[in-house]
Amino acid sequence: MTHRRLALAAGLALAIATSFAPPALAQKVSPAAQGARINALMSAGKYAEALPLAQAMVTSLEKGNDGRELSAALNNLGQVFAGQGRDDLAEPIYKRAIALLEKSLGLDTALIAPELSNLAALYQRQGRFTEAEPLFKRALTVSERSLSREHPDVGRALNNLATLYVKQERFADAEPLFQRALAIYQKAAGPEHPAVATVLNNIGQVDRDLNRDADAEAPIKRSLAIREKVLGPDHPDVARSLNNLAGLYEHQQRYAEAEPLFRRALSIRERALGPDHPDVATSTSNLAHFLQATGRTADALPFAQKTLAANRAQLRVVLPILFAARQQSLLASDKALDDALGAIQRGTQSSAASAVNKLAARLAAGSDRLAELVRKDQDLAAESEALDKAIIAAVSKPPAQRDVSVEQRSRARIAAIASARNGLQKTLAVEFPDYSSLSNPLPLAVKDIQPLLSADEAMVIYSVIDKQSYVVAITREGVDWKEISLGADALTQKVAAFRKGLDVGKARDASGKSGPFDLALASELYVALLGPVEALKDKRNLLVVPSAALTALPFHLLVTETPHAAIPDRLEGYRDAAWLLRRQAVSVLPSVISLKSLRAFARRDQDVKPMTGFGDPVFNPAAEGSADRRAASGKVAVRSIATIAYADFWRGAGVDRARLAQALPQLPDTADELNAVGRNVGATDADIHLGRDASETTLKRAALAQYGIIYFATHGLVAGDVKGLGEPSLALSIPDQPSELDDGLLTASEVAQLKLNADWVVLSACNTIAGDKPGAEALSGLARSFFYAGARALLVSHWAVDSEAATRLTTSTFELLKNEPKIGRAEALRRAMLTYLDDASSPRNAYPAMWGPFALIGEGEVR
Repeated sequence: MTHRRLALAAGLALAIATSFAPPALAQKVSPAAQGARINALMSAGKYAEALPLAQAMVTSLEKGNDGRELSAALNNLGQVFAGQGRDDLAEPIYKRAIALLEKSLGLDTALIAPELSNLAALYQRQGRFTEAEPLFKRALTVSERSLSREHPDVGRALNNLATLYVKQERFADAEPLFQRALAIYQKAAGPEHPAVATVLNNIGQVDRDLNRDADAEAPIKRSLAIREKVLGPDHPDVARSLNNLAGLYEHQQRYAEAEPLFRRALSIRERALGPDHPDVATSTSNLAHFLQATGRTADALPFAQKTLAANRAQLRVVLPILFAARQQSLLASDKALDDALGAIQRGTQSSAASAVNKLAARLAAGSDRLAELVRKDQDLAAESEALDKAIIAAVSKPPAQRDVSVEQRSRARIAAIASARNGLQKTLAVEFPDYSSLSNPLPLAVKDIQPLLSADEAMVIYSVIDKQSYVVAITREGVDWKEISLGADALTQKVAAFRKGLDVGKARDASGKSGPFDLALASELYVALLGPVEALKDKRNLLVVPSAALTALPFHLLVTETPHAAIPDRLEGYRDAAWLLRRQAVSVLPSVISLKSLRAFARRDQDVKPMTGFGDPVFNPAAEGSADRRAASGKVAVRSIATIAYADFWRGAGVDRARLAQALPQLPDTADELNAVGRNVGATDADIHLGRDASETTLKRAALAQYGIIYFATHGLVAGDVKGLGEPSLALSIPDQPSELDDGLLTASEVAQLKLNADWVVLSACNTIAGDKPGAEALSGLARSFFYAGARALLVSHWAVDSEAATRLTTSTFELLKNEPKIGRAEALRRAMLTYLDDASSPRNAYPAMWGPFALIGEGEVR
C-alpha cells in the first residue's frame, strides 16, 4: 500500500477553485470580467496566458483602496503561480491576500475560505501537513457557518480536508468527507461536472490505497470520462485521472493497459504545463518506476536521468534504476554511483545538516566582521520564519482566539527583517561572494569524499526508501554500493524493537526477563546494514550518515557475530556479545557534506579557554547545598523526562516547587562529573557553574564563543514525552521569578540563539539525540540547534541515562583524551564504554543500556 500511495502522490486532486458561485467582484464589471477570464484560462490549464492578465490586474488594483478586490486578484495570481509549479512565488501572495481580506472585511468574513484553502493546499504539496490541517479546518468551519450545508463551497472544503487526511493515511477520517462532498457536488451541479470528477478520482485513490482494487476502478474511470467529455482530452486534469488509472492497472499487473495511460498522462502534462512543471516530473517518475518494475531498466533510465537533471528526482524511483543500470553496465559504474550520491544528498537534507551548512558558511567568512554579518542574516531569516509560522497558526484559529495587534506587529517586523536582509545580502554579495554556494553546497562525488577520509576511516551512507534501502561505503582506497532488502516500514519496526530493551530499569531487574535487549535482533541488523559492505571492517573509525529510522539507531550496539542466545540467562552474558564497538569507533554525521564542512574549518584560535560547564541545577530550593541535595535525592537518579506537565508547575508568576521536585530529581553527582572533567581539561573553577549558578541567566550572559568545550550535565526533556512541552529542552536551575530570559528550561530555539565556537558540546542528559517533535527525525532538536549555534561535534544520548553511569562514562572519556590527546573523541568514547562494559564488579555493568547511551555526532577525530 505504501508503494502505490507514494507512486501516485500527485493523483489526489484539491478542489481549490469553483465556478458555481458568481465571481467575488461581480459588482464591478471590469474586475469581474478580468477575474472570469483568468479563471477560465486556469480551468483550461493555460497558465502562461493567464499570468500576464493576473499580474496586470494586481498592478491596476494596487492603485485603489479596495482591499477586497485586491485580495481576490492576489488570490488569482497565487493560483496561476501555483498552477505553474512556482510555490515559492505563490506562498507570499496567498499570505498577503489573507491579510488584506481580513483587514478589509474582518476576521470572520466568509470570503476567506478560498484563500485559506489555497495556502493550505500549497503546504500540503510541500508535505507541511501540520500547517495545512488547521487552515483547511478553518476554511471548512467558515464555509459551514456562513453557507448552507449543501453549498458547493462546503463541498470544496470537505474535499480539501479529506485529501490531507489521505496524505496522513487517515483513511477512515477521509472517506465520509469525500462521500459528503460528492453528494453536494452531484446535487448542485449534476453528475458530469468537473468537481464531481475530482471527488470521484479521490475516492478511487482511497479505494486503491486500501487494497480495494475492485471498487477503485469504477470511480476513476468515471472521473476520466467526465474530464475528457467536459474539459477535453488534453486537459491536465485528464492526466491526473489517467495517472491514477494506470497506477491501479500496474498494481493489478495489467501492464499492457497501464503503460499507454502513463505515457499519455506524461504527454498531456508536457504539452499543457511545460517541461519544468512539478507535475511533469511526477509523471516522468511514474513512467520510469513502471518501466523498472516491469524489468525494463534500459527504457527507464532516460526518464530517471531527466528527473535527476531537473533536480526533481524521487529517491524511491531513481535509486533502483541507477543501481540496476550499474549492474547491467548500462551506465558507467562511477557515473551511476555519483548520480545516486547526488540524489541521496539532495533528497535527504536533514535540519541538522542544514544547520552545519550554515555554520560552515559563517566559518568560511574568515573575518569576524563578515562572520558576524552572515550570522545576523541567518538569525534574521530564522526570526522571520518563526514569526511567519506564528501568523499562520493565528490565521488558522477562530476570531475569538486571535490577537490582531500581535499579528500586525509580527507582520511589521517581518517587513523590517526583509528590508534589513536585503541590505545584508548586498553587502555579502560584494564582500563574500561564496556565501550563497556555501549556504547551499553542491553534493559531493566519491572523488571529493575520499581525500577527506584518513587511512583508517570508512564512511557509510544510507538511503531508506519504501521497499528497500541502499548503503554506500567509501574509503580512501575504494567504494562499494549494495542493496538492503529492508525498506522504510520494516526498518522503522526493527529499530523500535531494538530500542525497547534499552531501558536502564531493565538492568536492575534481577530476573533479566523484563523485555531485555535482543542480541539476535542486533546481529540481524548488523547483517542487513553492514554485512553487505563488511570489507570496511578493517577500518578503525566508522563514519555513519544515517537516514529515516536509522537516525535513531545506536550503531555501536550492533552485534557482528551470531550470539549464543538472543537473551542471555544472566546480565553478565551481554559482556560476551561481539559488539561492533569492540571493533570500531563510531561517529554519526548529519550529512555527507557535513564531513567537508566540519573538517575544512577546524578551530585555529590559540587563545581559547578549555571549557565551561553547567550542572547540578537547583530544582528544589529547600535543598540548597550540594550535600543537602545529595541526601535529599537518596539515590542516584536517571537523567530522564518529567512525568507530569511542566506547565502544571506554574501558579501565576510563581512555581509549585514541590511538584517540580517530584518530576525532576536532583542530580548531585553531576557536580562531581563536571569538576572531574574540568580538572582533566584544565578548566578554572570560575568556569564550572553549579547549583543556582547553573542557570539560563548565567549561560546567556557568558561569552560562550571563547570556550572549546561547552558541557551540560542535567535532565534532558523531550518534546512529546512531557505533556505541554513543545520542543526538546535542557533543565537548568528554576528561578524564583520566571522570566522570558530565564524560566529554567533551555529550549532548542533558545540554544539556536547562542553564539558558540566550540569544538565539542557535551549533553550528558537524557535522550538528547531526539527529534524536535514526536515522530520527528533524530538530530532535529537540540543537536540541530547546537550545530547552528556553532558546535563542531556533540556528545548526545540515545535514551534515559543512568546518572552514575553517565558520570563515569564522560569523566573516563575526558581522562583518556588527557592522557592520549591524539586518539580522538570517538576512540576515547569507545574505550570508556568498553572499560565500563568489561568491569565485572556488577552484573548490570554488562547491560548495553548502562554503558552504551552516548553517541558522537559530528567530527570525531582530532584535527
